[in-house]
Amino acid sequence: MRITIESTEKLITLRTDTGTVPARIWEGVSESGIPVIALVTRVAVAESADTTAFEAELQQHRAPSAEVEVWPLKLVL
Repeated sequence: MRITIESTEKLITLRTDTGTVPARIWEGVSESGIPVIALVTRVAVAESADTTAFEAELQQHRAPSAEVEVWPLKLVL
């Protein structure tokens, strides 16, 4: 499966068995055109990579859609 996602301004806190973790909501679409939402807690790159451009792009966020403002969402894993 492939999805294309875009970072939004919306941050949430996820509860886990060991506590809580912050997550940013990313919105996108699957390869077959189904809208998706991803709760991203971490993004990593190789230590050897030049991350200058990546770090700048990572700071860019768009406003979330109206659907994201409604929480909780149906989660499918």
